[in-house]
Amino acid sequence: MKKPIFLNSHIYHVYNRGVEKRDIFLNDSDRFQFIHDLFEFNDQNAVQDIKIKSREVKPPEIPEIGVKRYESKNKREKLVDILAFVLMNNHFHLLLRQKIDGGIPKFMQKLGTGYTMSFNKKYERVGGLFQGNYKAVLVEREEHLRYLPIYIHLNPQKLFCGKIVGGSTPAIWKFLKNYRWSSFLDYIGKKNFPSVISKDFLSNGILDLEKEHEMEIKNWLKKGDEIKDIIDEIN
Repeated sequence: MKKPIFLNSHIYHVYNRGVEKRDIFLNDSDRFQFIHDLFEFNDQNAVQDIKIKSREVKPPEIPEIGVKRYESKNKREKLVDILAFVLMNNHFHLLLRQKIDGGIPKFMQKLGTGYTMSFNKKYERVGGLFQGNYKAVLVEREEHLRYLPIYIHLNPQKLFCGKIVGGSTPAIWKFLKNYRWSSFLDYIGKKNFPSVISKDFLSNGILDLEKEHEMEIKNWLKKGDEIKDIIDEIN
């Protein structure tokens, strides 16, 4: 897939998966590392060495102490706004808005290289971790902008029942609310990784964003429709 021209203030759906479809997150420690990297590498300045402690991974706590310490000493100059994200076993989805010229390519280069280096060192492996370059699609249609956060936040349902389907709504809803590794919890008002994301882009000033998003997710669960059918760039 040919990458689009990245324009400031425009929104892009960015995703990638492991080489040969291998898992890129083997445990919660790996997932926390990647989310830590989402924050740390989203900066024009040089990367700081912020240590990750295993106790910080325990839900519902988040590494706010380390984040605040970093921000107080170094004024961050973000490359992108991270509007939504989800980590699956062998892939990830990001919804990004570029803030500066070349922001998304620079951010993704830092993220991919940094996480691969950490992963390879931890598991004593060499070589590429991701299946080629990341994919990126400009979000041009209003309906895509509306449905992409829903699609992203419904992805963990596949871990529960193999695909995005209807039925067993209470059980699936419980699973989604206990799945920490996405921006979903922050979108429904439960602090998880608030320092990582910028969620106010969906707010129209009339409806309550948290209640509206929760209602839309529940409606899709009830309908059982395959939401990616209306988002034609998703493979």
